[in-house]
Amino acid sequence: MTKAQQKLAIKGTILVILVVLIFFFSRYGPQPFNVLEPLWNDLDDIDVSPPKQARFAQFLISFGPYSSAVFILLQALQVVASPIPGELTGVVGGYVYGKVFGFFLSTVGLTLGSWIAFEVAHGLGRPFVEKFVRQEVLDKFDFATTNTGTLVCFLLFIFPGFPKDYLCYLLGLSRMSLTTFVIVSTIGRMPGTYLLTMQGASLRSQEYFTALVFVVISAAILFLAYLYREPLFHWLKGKKGDFGAPH
Repeated sequence: MTKAQQKLAIKGTILVILVVLIFFFSRYGPQPFNVLEPLWNDLDDIDVSPPKQARFAQFLISFGPYSSAVFILLQALQVVASPIPGELTGVVGGYVYGKVFGFFLSTVGLTLGSWIAFEVAHGLGRPFVEKFVRQEVLDKFDFATTNTGTLVCFLLFIFPGFPKDYLCYLLGLSRMSLTTFVIVSTIGRMPGTYLLTMQGASLRSQEYFTALVFVVISAAILFLAYLYREPLFHWLKGKKGDFGAPH
């Protein structure tokens, strides 16, 4: 077995152990609230349609004590392969588990998914990433694989509108250390995760005005990010870092 294969085997084993631990502690962790589907019909301003939210919430609850483990893995999966929108999982997480546990579980899932994407890109290299990441995104954000500093990468994660999931793959091609990447990606995702979680948690507690406030705040941030996306992008691209060339 080559050294690269040994590293891959070790990382795969670590991932399996983490998944097993997630399911083990799920039995003793936060359990979902009962879903009151009519609540979804009282707020029409959230991007994802209420029926999808209600179905997803019911799907999670059907796993009983393992629902939080399933939720974490789905959050990770939506980073790695984007099968479901992050807005859906974030809002439903707050609704089903509350603002504290919903935020915590979402953060754990997003961190796990970001780590997997980073390691996959690091292990399989640029040819794989070029097949997986859309060409226009690769062309636009390719600078992240070369000389972008830690602060710039943090800002790319924290600003809405930037393709954070793809960014995990691109940074896997850089010389950024795994520890730095996990810290940057985890903290950078937190503000957006918090806003989505609070929308769902406010619905859960029937605080509809609060939920609406968070929806408006999220929409305003997205609008400003879209309005100034090009100046922001060029400013970030012009910043130089020193963590090395791509692998």
